[in-house]
Amino acid sequence: MKTLGIIFGNLHDKDIGELTAVRSIASVPFGGRFRLIDFVLSNMVNSGITKVGVVTKTNYQSLMDHVGSGKHWDLSRKNGGLIMLPPFSAGDKSIYGSRFGALLNIEQFIRHSDEDYVVASDCDNVCNINLAEVVQAHIDKHADVTVVARSKALVNKKPRTVLETDRDGRVIKVLNTDKASGERTVFANIFVMNRKFLLNILDSASELGIGSFSKDLLVKGVKEYRIFAYMQEGYFANIDSISNYYMHSLELLDKKIRDELFYRDGANIYTKVRDSAPCKIGDGATVTNSLIADGCVIEGEVSNSILFRGVKVAKGAKIKNSIVFQDAAIGAGSTLNCVIADKLVTVLEGRTLSGHETHPYFIAKNAVI
Repeated sequence: MKTLGIIFGNLHDKDIGELTAVRSIASVPFGGRFRLIDFVLSNMVNSGITKVGVVTKTNYQSLMDHVGSGKHWDLSRKNGGLIMLPPFSAGDKSIYGSRFGALLNIEQFIRHSDEDYVVASDCDNVCNINLAEVVQAHIDKHADVTVVARSKALVNKKPRTVLETDRDGRVIKVLNTDKASGERTVFANIFVMNRKFLLNILDSASELGIGSFSKDLLVKGVKEYRIFAYMQEGYFANIDSISNYYMHSLELLDKKIRDELFYRDGANIYTKVRDSAPCKIGDGATVTNSLIADGCVIEGEVSNSILFRGVKVAKGAKIKNSIVFQDAAIGAGSTLNCVIADKLVTVLEGRTLSGHETHPYFIAKNAVI
């Protein structure tokens, strides 16, 4: 079964505006060495998808630098491979503002592809999922649309696409709400469609009054189309706020979660390789329960934290319960607690910065504190 992959690189940028001020959500760093797009790309490659289009809109310079030709995911190919799809507006088409609008913008890309099925995913989900199994379930159920779903305790007021299914997994009701409570089945922002069916929907969008995938196609089409849910049972993190980003990042300090996410049944998560020196831990320095990337130089104390490549921690500095991005420098005698420090941040000597687990203190890129 030939499958086309589509990745939405800019949807949900507003959810974590602090981190996406200078980048798309697809290129937000995660887990010490990775970007959020790495998880979606790796899932597709591990599932045998060899043609992937990445739909971009704004702030995608960092994303292009990261993915390059796609060689780190074995997607540097003469036929298919990784294809960047920058914003396009012509005639009566405007720059997209939604998932369905993005599909309309790349209609010609979809039309000129010859794959039978389309797997599309946002970049706000962190998981390790076999998408080939999702496509096979889509085929077996003779579905028009298959949505990946998960069970979730809804505890915040973020809008959610809540699904109700029958015993066979067919979706019988869809509700977009920010008032749902308790354990619900929630759309995980990954879906499968037959390519020709998708093109028919795009061609008839104006006539059918479809402008949103979830609000129109799912909610209004639940009785007309065969929509099925595929339950994702493994680890899943939804990055929809800065506090959730912080919480799910530090979950990786748990080896069981780390192994399930990065090495599920041999399906690894891949990223851009950077040749740099190993981490150097100086005499008298201490590191406990932390993820430390290559190129770091640590002369102080680091605990329960994640340090990306090239971070420098001076003697006497203390970092705990924090996330420090690439090439940041923490001065002597400074203390960071519940902090997210973006790339190239400089914290001078003797500073004390602290947030809370539910509201981490954020330092913008290139800032000097």
